[in-house]
Amino acid sequence: MSSKAEPLAVARGVSRTYRAGGETIVAVRDAECTIDAGARIALVGASGSGKSTLLQMLGGIETPSAGEIVWPALGPRDSLRPRHVAFVFQNQNLLAPLTAAENVALPLVLQGASNAQARAAAARALAAFELAELRDKLPEELSGGQAQRIAFARAVAARPELIFADEPTGQLDSATADRFLATALALLDATGIALVVATHDERVAARMAVRWTMEHGELRTAP
Repeated sequence: MSSKAEPLAVARGVSRTYRAGGETIVAVRDAECTIDAGARIALVGASGSGKSTLLQMLGGIETPSAGEIVWPALGPRDSLRPRHVAFVFQNQNLLAPLTAAENVALPLVLQGASNAQARAAAARALAAFELAELRDKLPEELSGGQAQRIAFARAVAARPELIFADEPTGQLDSATADRFLATALALLDATGIALVVATHDERVAARMAVRWTMEHGELRTAP
C-alpha cells in the first residue's frame, strides 16, 4: 500500500465544462481537495451538482478543462487503473458475457495474477459480501442490487489503494444497504483502502469520517 506521508490525489483549481446545444455547461468549478491514504469521504449533493464528474476526474477517467490533478502516492494518470484505483459506477458496469465470479476476477487477471489466484480472490470477495451463490450468474440474471454489490466486491478484490463509488447503495433496501455497508467498511479498514463515495443516502454519508458537499458544480470540503 502507499506511503501515508503522501496523499493519494490532489486537485488544484479543477474545472470541467461541456458544450451542449451551443451552450457551455459548467459541471465542476475550481474544485480544491486532497484524498489521503485510508480516507473515508462522503460526497453529497443534489443530482446534477457535479458529483460524478468530480469522481471521474479524481480517478483519471475524465480530463479537467482547467486546473490539475496529481496522484503523489499512486503515480502518473495512465498507471492508475486497474492497479491503484477502482470505480463502482451507478450502472454497475459488469461485462455481460462474464459470470459474476469472472467479473470480479478480471481486474486481478489484468494485473498479472494467475487464473487460479484471481478465481480464489474472487471467491473470497463474493463470500464476504454474501454473494457466493451468485458466482455463476450472468449480469442479465442479476437484480440491480445484486449487480451493485458484485461490482463493489470486484473493486475490493482488486486491492487498490483507492475506491470511488457512485451511489453504491442506490438499488438496495435499507436492511441490505446497512449490512452491505458494514461489511464493506470492515473489509476496507482491514486492507487500508481509501473510499470516496458519492451518495444521496444519509446513512452512508454518516458512516464516513469526512463530508464534502457539491452545489451547482462547486465543492465545499470544510465542515
